[in-house]
Amino acid sequence: MRVYYDRDADLNLIKGKKVAVIGYGSQGHAHALNLRDSGVKEVAVALRKGSPGIKKAEAEKLKVMDAGEAAKWADVIMMLTPDELQADIYTNHLHANMKPNAALMFAHGLNIHFNLIEPRSDLDVMMIAPKGPGHTVRAEYLRGAGVPVLMAVHRDASGNAHDLCLSYGAAIGGGRAGIIETTFREECETDLFGEQSVLCGGLVELMKAGYETLVEAGYAPEMAYFECVHEVKLIVDLIYEGGIATMNYSVSNTAEYGEYVSGPRVIDDKTRAEMKRVLADIQSGKFVKDWMLENKVNQTSFKAMRAKCASHPIEEMGAKLRAMMPWIKERALVDRSRN
Repeated sequence: MRVYYDRDADLNLIKGKKVAVIGYGSQGHAHALNLRDSGVKEVAVALRKGSPGIKKAEAEKLKVMDAGEAAKWADVIMMLTPDELQADIYTNHLHANMKPNAALMFAHGLNIHFNLIEPRSDLDVMMIAPKGPGHTVRAEYLRGAGVPVLMAVHRDASGNAHDLCLSYGAAIGGGRAGIIETTFREECETDLFGEQSVLCGGLVELMKAGYETLVEAGYAPEMAYFECVHEVKLIVDLIYEGGIATMNYSVSNTAEYGEYVSGPRVIDDKTRAEMKRVLADIQSGKFVKDWMLENKVNQTSFKAMRAKCASHPIEEMGAKLRAMMPWIKERALVDRSRN
């Protein structure tokens, strides 16, 4: 796997293009602002009429268009709306309007890998996927650093897609940390698996199960929250900094011994077998098919599951305890009023 840095990229390639970012959420605001601050003079944000993002983008003095106008104007379009909206946006607004030989970019491979979008044959199709939320992409850029990004070229119609993709990645700050070359398939399937089995699905269920086990055994909810939720950040920060070995170096011998003898009792062969079934559902397209069907019925089950998760006692307890720690809010990565 090859890694590129700023020295490998020609920033002038993207500086010479009109770039439209579709969406102004977490990733959208970071890409648009980082491109602008890297010297890309013509950056626009494409948003639907009435979107709350319009005022936020205009407050940054960014040009705002609807998707159809942006497609006619732009040389490069970066799709940064939720996965479930992208196919309709491409079909209804981009397909007939994009310039001949323009470039269509994504930050996730789902719609291309699973053939939900089949771009016109004259378009370059590439991916730049930051390995961090947009708030971090922006914050790291502002402090002169960057977040590693993945890059992939699905179609090189122009013969210059690789270099243009690399230039875009450098312009949002990725070249400061490393731009890692991959494929749409590899990025998409590993990303979905990591989210579902570890980062979101696995971790959230593990925390809730730990919290519930302690509370049901009669321990104070405050204690359960601190031990099974709050301190996750302390452990993850150590792993983030230096891997599992650094975490084990930093915790007590008692904690490390407990990791070795009890961890495999929680994450056992049954769990690993279920992970393989999760991966199989991703690889076969079953997960994406089910998710797209969910969107056709107005996300009924999804919204019900979201509401159930939000009403879990762990959330009320977390809000109560976080109020005792004002430094968390002071250092917050997410500012919903701005992005």
